[in-house]
Amino acid sequence: MTDLSVTTGTWVIDPTHTTLGFSAKHAMVTTVRGGFGQFEGTLVLDGAAPENSTATVSIQAASFTSGNEQRDGHVKGADFLDVEKYPTLQFTSTSVLEKGNEFVLRGDFALHGVTKQIEILAELTGVSKDPFGNDRIGFEGTTTLSRKDFGLEWNVALEAGGFLVSDKIKITLDVSAIKQA
Repeated sequence: MTDLSVTTGTWVIDPTHTTLGFSAKHAMVTTVRGGFGQFEGTLVLDGAAPENSTATVSIQAASFTSGNEQRDGHVKGADFLDVEKYPTLQFTSTSVLEKGNEFVLRGDFALHGVTKQIEILAELTGVSKDPFGNDRIGFEGTTTLSRKDFGLEWNVALEAGGFLVSDKIKITLDVSAIKQA
């Protein structure tokens, strides 16, 4: 277990070394993966009392990408993210529960004009100094969201049963953050 005292401080997410990803079932048989390329966030960590820690993240909805231009355009449109009307996704933690090197972050997640409480299971993956003298911290995290909870109900019924796009969306986070002086 990492000595949590080294985590204390304010950390800014490094978007060039962080991945905010997702996966969803397509046609009930394949998994489509992608993520968001533009975001910013801050972690204020208290190693002595992790429950006092906070996290905030703001994601530019238009930075959504799945590797397919046609699909990306559809997802950014009114049927899903509606990036013109809802340009950002927001997460603000409301509580942190420590479980060794794992943490449960509870917080308010705003997507498509709807704010819901979600839980993210996160694991501290390390703290180190990079070759440029920056103190870095890493976390990996996951959560699963229901699209319907956020008013994202567009879908197409399949002839054999089921739907084109799964309701459940798995979110994966690989976060690298740099300590601020």
